[in-house]
Amino acid sequence: MTEAPASATPLPPALSPGRLAWRRFRRHRLGFYSLILFGLLFVLSLGAELIANDRPLLARYGGQLHVPLLHNPPETAFGGDFETPTDFHDPFIQRQFEQPGNWALFPPIRFHHSSINYFAPEPHPSGPSASNWLGTDDRGRDVAARLLYGFRLSVLFALALTAVGVLLGVLAGAIQGYYGGRVDLVGQRFIEVWGSMPELYLLIIFSALFEPGLLLLLVLLSLFGWMGLSDYVRAEFLRNRQLDYVRAARAMGLSNWQIMRRHILPNSLTPVVTFLPFRMSAAILALTALDFLGLGVPPGTPSLGELLAQGKNNLDAWWISLGTFAVLVLTLLLLTFMGDALRDALDPRKVQR
Repeated sequence: MTEAPASATPLPPALSPGRLAWRRFRRHRLGFYSLILFGLLFVLSLGAELIANDRPLLARYGGQLHVPLLHNPPETAFGGDFETPTDFHDPFIQRQFEQPGNWALFPPIRFHHSSINYFAPEPHPSGPSASNWLGTDDRGRDVAARLLYGFRLSVLFALALTAVGVLLGVLAGAIQGYYGGRVDLVGQRFIEVWGSMPELYLLIIFSALFEPGLLLLLVLLSLFGWMGLSDYVRAEFLRNRQLDYVRAARAMGLSNWQIMRRHILPNSLTPVVTFLPFRMSAAILALTALDFLGLGVPPGTPSLGELLAQGKNNLDAWWISLGTFAVLVLTLLLLTFMGDALRDALDPRKVQR
């Protein structure tokens, strides 16, 4: 009697290209942990008001519970004489909360980015101390608080500028690459002319005509930040539009927009995704450089470039330059490591396993 053949071993389920790329990205230890650390720092910066603030998170006085973080009551609510907002660094207010039954829960850093330490024992800029961990700047503001808020501002600005640049770059590159011919020729000549415009001179002119602000910077930098990505997208569309799956989609009667959006674009996203961390690094450097030159955000806004300018003007206050330089270098290094890991994970020459 013949034996029944043994059952075949089932094959493991096939992974999608996206999951394969994620697996390769996780194997890139430096890039993967850089992503985790950068995400953690960004999430912490989003809650900067809970970490660095001159108002308590919660306060109890006279049997009543207050939330000064949301609404700062007048000084009279804590035994003062004036109807002005409470200054919780005032020695009188601090003594009020030292009485039995009264307490105040402060954030780890007891200064907002705009708070001035009027009660510092040394003239400003003062060095690191128990109250100001990284010292104060030349106006008496806490450097640690301004670094935290400045980091959040830089990352949010970089995300917005990257999103606008990706949208414009993908749109321009897709149209040129898909249609080709005269459309591609006219588009390339326009990019050559537009790219030769003196971007810095335009920023100086518009900063003199209009009030400096993030919106103005976002608009001006977005007008020039899409051209680098459009060249990569254009090349991908020029390569993919002649492949068989595109011809089959045309034979099925799909419109040009459907072919571009549903078929060619998903197969052309590798340069777009790889481009993102490096574009964010360039955006952070651009904002820092413009703030350093005084062409960026309005005065008083926490900014890494403004802190670097203070460090240049106060060379003896080493803590200002050192802390700002460390935050800037760490941010750019994390983004660079993430970009290298993405490039390796999405490289088609890598083994698909």
